[in-house]
Amino acid sequence: MAEIATIARPYAEAVFKLAELDGRFDDWSALLERLDAAIADGEVRACAGNPKVRASQLTELLVSVMGDGVSAEAKNFIQLLVANRRLAAVPEIRELYEALRREREGVVEAEIASAFPLDDAQLKALVSDLERRFKRKVEPRTNVDKELIGGVRIAVGDEVIDGSVRGKLAAMSTALLKV
Repeated sequence: MAEIATIARPYAEAVFKLAELDGRFDDWSALLERLDAAIADGEVRACAGNPKVRASQLTELLVSVMGDGVSAEAKNFIQLLVANRRLAAVPEIRELYEALRREREGVVEAEIASAFPLDDAQLKALVSDLERRFKRKVEPRTNVDKELIGGVRIAVGDEVIDGSVRGKLAAMSTALLKV
C-alpha cells in the first residue's frame, strides 16, 4: 500500500495545485470521484489491461464514460495517467487529494465507532465537543461496532480516544496485572 501512496502523491499534489489556482476544489473532487467510478467498471478495467487498446482509445473511453463536464485540463490529467499506466492509483490519488483539501480547509476527519447507532443529537454534541478539542471543523464518519459493548471509540488522525466499555475493561485488566 505504501508503494501506491508513493506513486499517487505527486499526482494528488499536482491536481490540488491546479484546483488551488482556480479555486475549483469541488470540480476536481467530482472529477476524481467520477474517474474512480469509471475505472472501477469491469469493462473499462478490461480495456485498460488489454495491450491492444491504444492509450488514446483508453483516454477517450474514460472521458466518454465519465460524461459531460470533463475539462481540457482534466482530459490532459487522464491522458497522463493512462500514458504512465497509473490508473490503478486513482483511488489513492483521490484519497490524498481529499486529505490535502481537508487540511487546507481546516477540516479533520473523525472515525467514530459506537456500540449502538448514534442519533442526530448525540452525534451533533459529540462533533461539537471534538471541534472544541481539536480547534478545527470535524467531519464525522460513523459506524457501529457491537464489540465495544458500550460507549464510543474516536480516531482523529493519529489520536484515538477510547471511551468504550471494552477499552475501559482492557485498561482495568492491565492495571490489575501490574499489581
